[in-house]
Amino acid sequence: MDWFGWFDAHDSEVAREVLQRGVAALALVAFVSTLNQFRPLLGEHGLLPVPELLRRSSRLRGPSVFRWGYTDRLLVAVAVSGAVLAASVVLGLPQLGPPWVPLVVLLATWLLYLSIVNVGQTFYGFGWEMLLCEALFTVAFLGSQQVPPPITIVVAVWWLVFRLEFGAGMIKIRGGREWRDLTALMYHHETQPMPGPLSRQAHLLPAWFHRGEVLGNHVAQLVVPFLLFVPWIGPVPVGAIAAAVVILTQLWLIVTGNFAWLNAITVVLAAAAIPDSVWHAVIPAIPATLRTDAVGSPPWWIVVVLAASALLLVLSWWPLRNLLARRQLMNASFNRWMLVNAYGAFGTVTKRRIEIVVEGTLDASPGDDADWREYGFKGKPGDVRAIPRQWAPYHLRLDWLMWFLPLGRMWEPWFEVFLLRLLQADAATLRLLARDPFDGAAPRWLRARAYHYRFATRAEFREAGERWVRTLEGEVVGPTSLRG
Repeated sequence: MDWFGWFDAHDSEVAREVLQRGVAALALVAFVSTLNQFRPLLGEHGLLPVPELLRRSSRLRGPSVFRWGYTDRLLVAVAVSGAVLAASVVLGLPQLGPPWVPLVVLLATWLLYLSIVNVGQTFYGFGWEMLLCEALFTVAFLGSQQVPPPITIVVAVWWLVFRLEFGAGMIKIRGGREWRDLTALMYHHETQPMPGPLSRQAHLLPAWFHRGEVLGNHVAQLVVPFLLFVPWIGPVPVGAIAAAVVILTQLWLIVTGNFAWLNAITVVLAAAAIPDSVWHAVIPAIPATLRTDAVGSPPWWIVVVLAASALLLVLSWWPLRNLLARRQLMNASFNRWMLVNAYGAFGTVTKRRIEIVVEGTLDASPGDDADWREYGFKGKPGDVRAIPRQWAPYHLRLDWLMWFLPLGRMWEPWFEVFLLRLLQADAATLRLLARDPFDGAAPRWLRARAYHYRFATRAEFREAGERWVRTLEGEVVGPTSLRG
C-alpha cells in the first residue's frame, strides 16, 4: 500500500508521546477531582443530587453509565477505573502493545469521563470538560509505538488548537469593548474567577504592559493559529514557532491565574505542531528519531483511523459555521458525544470583583453585635492577608461556582442547599472548605454578605500587610436558622 505513504507522520513521534501522556495526565487530575468533590456536590446527598436529575429528566444530554441509575458507590468505581486507565497511559504501558490497545484504553477513559460530565450539571458546565473529552477521543487514534503517528490525527489536533485559540479570540473581538480598546487586562488579573499567587503582581504592572498583553493575546489567538497548518517554509519550522507562541501565552496564563486544566491542556495539544527534528534541535538529548524501524501502518489500522478522521471532518461543519456566525456560541457542543466543539472564554471582562462571604454564629441572637465567623474557601478569595494559592490544573468546582453568584445567578438552587448543609454541619460539605470556624459544630445562624474586593496597592500592602482591600456592599442572605 505504497500509495498510503503520506499517512505516516514519522516526524511526530515525540508529539504523540506528549499528546497521549499529557492528555491522560490531565484526565487523571480530572478523575481525582471527581473522587474528591463529586459526592458532596452531586452525589446521593449532594447539593444537586444526580438521582433527582435522573428522576426529573427523561433524557440526559449525552451518554452516561449512570443513565440506568446512580449510586455513590458506582461513581467511585467509574472515577477509580478512569484514573487507573489514565495513569496507565501516563506510564506508557498501553503504548507498548499493538495500536488498538491505547485506542481501547483512551476511548474507555473518554466514555467514563463523558459519563460523569453528562450528569455533572452546572458543576461540570465548563468548557474544559468538553475539551478534555474531545482530546481523549482524538489522541486515542494516534496509535502505539508499533506504528507511526497518523498524519490525519495530527492535523485533527492542529484543528482542535485552532478552534480553541481562534474561537477565544473571536469571542473577545465580538465581545466587550475592553478587548478592542486594549484595557481588558487592566481588570482581568484582579476580577478573574480564581486568582493565583502572582495575580496581584500581574495586576499592578503598568497600563502600557496590560495594553501590550491584550495586543499580544489578539495576535496569539487571531493570527498565530493559522500558522499551525504551515509546518515548514523552506528551512523555517513555521508550525513549531506558532506552537511555541501558543505555549508561551498559555504559560503566562498559568502563572497568573487558576483556570483548571484549560491552559495546561492547550500547552499539551500545541505540541502536535512541533516535529521531532525541532525537538531534537532544541533539546539534543531527545533523539532525532524515536523509532528506528521503517515499518508503516497496517491496512486495518489505516481504515480505522481514516474512518475516525472522516467523522471528525464531518462534525467540523458545525463549529466552523459557528466561528463565522455573527452570534458566535461560546463553549458549545453540537453533538451528544462532545466531539469537535466550539470554544471561547471571557468575551467580556468583569470590572469589579464581588465576593459572597458566608458567616455563621453560635449566638442566640443574630444581630450585628453577635460573634460572626467567616467560612474559608480553598481557592476563592476571603482572608485579605492570604496569598492566593495555585490550584490549577486541579479544579475547585464549588469555589468557581461561588464566583458566578453575584453575576446575576445569586439564587442558584445549589447555593440554598449549600447554606442548609452548613447549618447542619454536614461533614462532607465542610471538607470542601479550607476552614470551618466552628470545628464541626453546627452554627445557630448563618448569613451571606457581598463585599467588593480589590488588590491592595504596594503602598497599602506595606502599611497594613493586606493583599486585598474589601468593602461591604450589603447583605444578600439575611440571618437564617434551622431553629426558626
